[in-house]
Amino acid sequence: MTTPIRFHNTASGRKEEFVPIDPKRVTLYACGPTVYNYVHIGNARPPVVFDVLTRLLKTRYSEVVYARNITDVDDRINRRAQENNEPIQVFADRYAKTFEDDMDALWVLPPSVAPRVTHHIPEIIGLIRTLIEKGHAYEAEGHVLFAVTTDPHYGHLSKRSLEDILAGARVDIAPYKRDPKDFVLWKPSTPELPGWDSPWGRGRPGWHIECSAMSHTHLGAEIDIHGGGTDLIFPHHENESAQTRCATGTPHLARYWLHNGMLTLGAEKMSKSLGNIETIVSLRERYPGEQLRYALMQAQYRFSLPWLPELLDQAKARLDYLYQALRDTPGEETSRNFEHSTEWPESVVDALADDLNTPEALTALHAIAAAMHRSTDMDERQKFRRQLLAGGYLLGLLGTRAEIWFKGMATNNGLTDAEIDALIEARREARKRKDFAGADAVRQQLADVGIELEDTREGTRWKRSGS
Repeated sequence: MTTPIRFHNTASGRKEEFVPIDPKRVTLYACGPTVYNYVHIGNARPPVVFDVLTRLLKTRYSEVVYARNITDVDDRINRRAQENNEPIQVFADRYAKTFEDDMDALWVLPPSVAPRVTHHIPEIIGLIRTLIEKGHAYEAEGHVLFAVTTDPHYGHLSKRSLEDILAGARVDIAPYKRDPKDFVLWKPSTPELPGWDSPWGRGRPGWHIECSAMSHTHLGAEIDIHGGGTDLIFPHHENESAQTRCATGTPHLARYWLHNGMLTLGAEKMSKSLGNIETIVSLRERYPGEQLRYALMQAQYRFSLPWLPELLDQAKARLDYLYQALRDTPGEETSRNFEHSTEWPESVVDALADDLNTPEALTALHAIAAAMHRSTDMDERQKFRRQLLAGGYLLGLLGTRAEIWFKGMATNNGLTDAEIDALIEARREARKRKDFAGADAVRQQLADVGIELEDTREGTRWKRSGS
């Protein structure tokens, strides 16, 4: 019997079985980056979470349409580009490309569609016009604002009453608002800022309306799953949900709302505004992307995750264990060859089906590797190898050949792979001549620069101990 997929739905506050609107076309939207700087490792948690979710859904459903947007018009982008004396779109495009490179390094599969705000201005204007026509928005001093009190269900997602919204919330109190809780759908642009012609004058969209328009354009008025960080529940997702309901008449923007917890450094969440960040660009110089990805999955997605050096050390050791099982069992495939597998390991799937329990799924993966290590029957080991790689695919791990993994990242010892191989050959020749002192000297020379040797029946293998 197939285990049902269950998620904790932020809207209901409980775990629910996933039943798509249309089982032939499952829809998922997740909020992507605002490209005004390098993204930090905390920004990678949602893409990794929803990448695992997409991989899981594809084991059950023939079509999964996943949209993850890029916000490429924003006041922070404008300010940073002006400080750099750089065209705004050139500035945004550069950081968007770096984000995509970061995601490739973490083996986050590209979404089905990656809409950009600047490519959806007509759809945004059309949605705002509909809200005005239906009495849910109004124009004031070149701005268009959503009238919060016209939505009787406002606050359903964040569990906030209208009376509570002003207290401690990110609400801009401006004189042109009819009610302090109203939020901007469109705002005027000065000549030096990006702007588009609209019925309300030259301007640019507010933050919340952008995602409503892009989600509606690519996925429809009502979607199956909407995801993002817990910091987006209010005001962004609350406002997004209200706009879409009021414009389209659907009871929900999304049937299921999934929100991941934050990465923390010390007692505070990782944040560019606080300056307590580690960018993926800098981390990639020191660690393989797979090690970063494993570290991000060591806590269940709904919980906060302290970003500590020990987390990366644990990820490296545990990946070494998995790759050693693959190294000891002949085969050329990596998990990248298992995208279309029809034999997913039940223990891994069951863990992910239980609200994306990645720690339990990783434990299941290690249990398969342990069975490989114990088995002396090569046919059985090959069966476990296929299970390990199929499970690895679901988690976005084990996408590298074991020999390459153990050779690791380049270090500062100045030795290339070819030079290391040449020294190993010199050691082999020394041993053949029974010059054991010379062979030991070569081993020590390599050990001094972080190269570990392992003598096997098939020959000598090596890895970088610092990788």
